[in-house]
Amino acid sequence: MVRITTDSTADLGELFAARGIEVMPLIVTLDGNEYLDGVDIQPDDIFRTYNEKKLLPKTAARSKENFKEFFSKLVAAGDEVVHINLSSKISMTHENAKAAAAELKGVYVVDSLSLSSGTGLLVLYADDLRQKGLSADEIYKLVSARVPAVQASFVVDTMEYLHKGGRCSGVTRFVASVLKIKPTILVKDGAMTVGAKYMGAFDKSILKYVDNTLREFDTPDLTRIFVTHSYAAPETVAAVKARVAELKPFAEIIETVAGSTITSHCGKGTLGILYLNDGGQA
Repeated sequence: MVRITTDSTADLGELFAARGIEVMPLIVTLDGNEYLDGVDIQPDDIFRTYNEKKLLPKTAARSKENFKEFFSKLVAAGDEVVHINLSSKISMTHENAKAAAAELKGVYVVDSLSLSSGTGLLVLYADDLRQKGLSADEIYKLVSARVPAVQASFVVDTMEYLHKGGRCSGVTRFVASVLKIKPTILVKDGAMTVGAKYMGAFDKSILKYVDNTLREFDTPDLTRIFVTHSYAAPETVAAVKARVAELKPFAEIIETVAGSTITSHCGKGTLGILYLNDGGQA
C-alpha cells in the first residue's frame, strides 16, 4: 500500500491521526532543553516560558539518519511512501528527507514550499489520491504539480515574537505597536515575507484580510479551506469562519491550531486562511 507522511510543522495532528498519516516531529529547543514538536512540547509551553523568562525556542530539522529510520519502518512493511515536507527555504528538513529517500526504494519526497496547514493541504490532497487507489509515483507527480497553488498567509496580532526572534527591528515594532499595525506574513516562493498591513483592532483587521485574500487569490479549490490560528480568541475564529462561508462555498471549513513552529515565530493570536488556489477539485 501507499503511505502518506509529513513532518510536525504541517499542524494537522488530529486529522492526520484519523487518516493514519505518520508524522515526523521536528526538534524544539527551549530554555536549554530539547523536545519533540507536538510530542512533549506544545504552544502553551512556549507562551509560559516567554511570559516568565522572555525566552523563545529554536527549531531544528531531523537528520538524514532520523528520516532513514522513519522511512525504513514503512518500507520494511512493503509500503511505498509519499512524504511532504516543510519548505526547503525555511528548514533543512526537506533536504535531509530527500537524502534518506535516495538510499531507499519506493520513497518519494515533495518540497511543499509552504508551512503549517499550507503543507497540510498538500498532505490531505495526497491522501485523497491514495484513497482513490493511485500509485505513489502518480501521487508524487500530482501533488508536486499543485505546490505553486498553495495560498498560505497569516495576520500577526503582536510584533513582540517577531522582534524577539530577530525578524523585525525595535523601531518597526514600536511603530507597529503605536499605530496598531497588523502585518500579513505571506509564504511566497517557499519563504516568509511581509504582505499587506492592516491598522486598528485585530478583529476588524482580520476580516479585511479575509476579504482581500479571497479577492486576490480568487480561484480556490472549494474542497477545503483551513482557518489556522495560534490560540486566537474563539469569537474571532468564529467570525472568520462565518465570513469565509459567506464569501465562498467551500465544502469544508476546517479550524486548526498552529503548533510550536508558527507559534515561536509569530506568537499568540496569529490567524490565517489557507487553501489551494487553482480552481481544481481533489
